Amino acid sequence: MIAKTFYKLVNGRILLPGLFFFIFNTGAAQIVLPACFTDNMVLQQQTKVNLWGTETAGKPFTIVTSWNSKTYKVSGDANGNWQLKINTPVYGGPYTITFDDGKISTLKNILIGEVWVCSGQSNMEMPLTGFYGDVLNLEKELMDAANYPEIRMLKIDNKTSFTPQPHVQTKGGWAICDPQAVRNFSAVAYFFAKNLFADKHIPVGIINSTWGGTVAEAWTSGSALKTMPAFAPFVKAIEGGLTQQKIDAQYQTQVREWIDAVNDKDPGFRQSKPIWAEPAFDDSAWQKMTLPAYWEQAGVPAYDGTIWFRKKVIIPASWAGKDLKLNMGGIDDYDVSYFNGTEIGHTESFFYKRSYTIPGTLVKTGENTVAIRVFDNGGLGGIDKGPLQLTPAADTTGQIDLAGEWVYHEANVLTLLPQPPVQSNSPNRPMLIYNAMINPILPYTIKGVIWYQGESNADRASQYRQLFPLLIKDWRRHWGEGDFPFYFVQIANYAATDQPPAADWPALRDAQLSALSLPNTGMAVTIDIGDAYRIHPQNKQEAGRRLALIARSKTYNENIPYSGPVYKSQVIRGNKIELKFTHTDNGLLVKGDTLKGFTIAGADKKFYPALAYISGNKVTVMSNRVAIPVAVRYAWANNPACNLYNGANLPASPFRTDDWYDIR
Repeated sequence: MIAKTFYKLVNGRILLPGLFFFIFNTGAAQIVLPACFTDNMVLQQQTKVNLWGTETAGKPFTIVTSWNSKTYKVSGDANGNWQLKINTPVYGGPYTITFDDGKISTLKNILIGEVWVCSGQSNMEMPLTGFYGDVLNLEKELMDAANYPEIRMLKIDNKTSFTPQPHVQTKGGWAICDPQAVRNFSAVAYFFAKNLFADKHIPVGIINSTWGGTVAEAWTSGSALKTMPAFAPFVKAIEGGLTQQKIDAQYQTQVREWIDAVNDKDPGFRQSKPIWAEPAFDDSAWQKMTLPAYWEQAGVPAYDGTIWFRKKVIIPASWAGKDLKLNMGGIDDYDVSYFNGTEIGHTESFFYKRSYTIPGTLVKTGENTVAIRVFDNGGLGGIDKGPLQLTPAADTTGQIDLAGEWVYHEANVLTLLPQPPVQSNSPNRPMLIYNAMINPILPYTIKGVIWYQGESNADRASQYRQLFPLLIKDWRRHWGEGDFPFYFVQIANYAATDQPPAADWPALRDAQLSALSLPNTGMAVTIDIGDAYRIHPQNKQEAGRRLALIARSKTYNENIPYSGPVYKSQVIRGNKIELKFTHTDNGLLVKGDTLKGFTIAGADKKFYPALAYISGNKVTVMSNRVAIPVAVRYAWANNPACNLYNGANLPASPFRTDDWYDIR
C-alpha cells in the first residue's frame, strides 16, 4: 500500500505528509521503502544497485529478485535501517522484487535498463505543456508518447531543508510513459530518453529533480560550498544552529524597526499623529494625480519611497453613522489608510487587494476625507488597480466611485532608509535544495546526469566558472559512482531584456564551456534554437536530442558526431586571425551566405564586427578597423546572430580567444 498524506507513526518513526513511502504489511512489523522504490521503476543494468529502507530493529526478512530467483537475507540495524546491494542483469523485464517478513509483498513491473537523473532550473523543469507556451508540435508529441512504455519517469517534489534529508517526496512514484503522464514531465528529459530508447531499445528511467528559477549553489552540498568564501558564512551559520524560524524572526524585527524609522522621518506625522490624514489639514498646495495608476506613469518617475494621497468625499445623509467599505484593488507595496484622520487598515504586501471597514462612528453627512499613505520599496509604486470605491458595508449595491483626481505629496525617498535585505523562505540559498532533493537519492544507482541551468547565475558568471565544476565534482563524490557522465545544456539565445547587463549571458555560456575541462562531461549547444522573446524556448526536442547524441557517443560508444565546432587555438597572421576548431566533423560550414557573429579586437580591447570566412577546417577573421588584431569573440551577445556549424549540422559554441574578464 502507499501511505496516505497524514502523520503516521510506524515503529517509532514519523512518516511526514506527502512522502509517499512504500509500506508493506499492516502488522507490527513493516518494511518501509523510500519513495524512489515503487512499482514501474527502472534499475540500472549490469551492476550492483543499492536497495534500502527500514524494518523493525533486528527483525530478519528476505528479498527475492525475479530475474535470477536469488534470495537475500536482511535485517535492520539497531535503528531499523537496512541497505543491500543486489546484482542486476542485462536490460529487460518486467521483473518483480518480493519482500517476506512473515507476510509477502511485491514491487511489480520493474524494468532493468539505464537510469539518468535530470536536474537544473526551469528550462529542464519545463513540461511538454510548457510555461506560457507548449513544446513544438505538442499534440503529435503526446500521441507519440504512447509508443514508449519502456520509458519510466519519477518526479521529485520541490522542497528545501537546512539539514540533509534521508527521504524525498514524490507525486505517487514511478510513472509509465504515456500521453497523460508525460504532459507534465520534463520535456528535455523526455526527449533525451526518447532518443536514447529509439537508438538503443533499452528501458530508460528518468529521475526528475528540478526547480525553476534556482541557482547552482542551492543544488550544491554545504561541505563543498565551504570552500568558496561567498557561501561559507551561510553554511557555517547553519552548522551553528541557524534555522528558518530564527531568520524569519530576525527579519520581522528588522522590518518593524525599519518601518518605525521610516515613519519617524515622515513629515506626515507629528508626534506619531498622522496630521496629513486630518480632515482640517490644508492640502491646497499638493499636486494632482488621476487614480488608479502607478505614480511612475502618472507624473512621478523613478521614485521609490512614501507618497500620501488625499480625497474629499461627499457622503449622503442615508449613509451617515453606518459602516462603510473602502475597496482598493491593489497597492504597490504597503499602505496605511485613514478616514477622517483615523486609521481604518494597513497591509504590508502588494499581493493583496484592500478592503477596509470604516466604522459608522467616523461617517458623517457631507464632506469626509480619505487619506492613503503608500510606501513603495522598488519598481513601480502607487494605487495601481481598481475598483477604487466606497460602499455601505451592509449593502454593496450603492457605491461612490473614488477613481479620478486625488491630491498627493511626496514624503520621503527610500534611499534615506533602505529596506533590510529580504530573507524570505527562498530556495535560492546555498545547499538548501541539495539537502532536500539530491541527498535523499544519492544511494540510488544511476548511469549519469543531464543538467540545464545557468540563467539564474548569469549575473555572477565569473563565479560560475568555479561553482559549476564544484557542483559536478561534489555530486560525483557523494554519489560514489566515480566520474559518471555529466552532460549539460549551454543556455540558449534570448534577448534577455529583463536581465541586465547585456553581457551576462555570453559570459555564463563561456563559464559553461570551460567546465568541459572536467572528465566525462559534454555540452549541448543551443545558441541556435532559443527564442528572443521566450526565456523558455519551445524547441525542447532538439535540446534533448543533442544531449542524447553526447550520451550515445561518450557513454554508449557509438562512433557519431555529438558536438558542434569548439574553439581550439588562434594564429595571428598580419591583420588577420586564423582560428582552429575541434569537432569539425565533415568540415565547417555556414548556414547562409556569409559567416555572422564574429568580432575582433586589438590591444585596446575594443571589439568591432568582423569579416569571417571558412578555409577548410579553419575560420579566418579580419576587420579594416583593426590593423593589428589580438583577439576574436564569436556569438558574444545574449541573442546573437551566428551561423557557424559543422558537417553534422551541429552549431559552434560561443567562445572568446581572450581572457579579458574586465571586458564583458
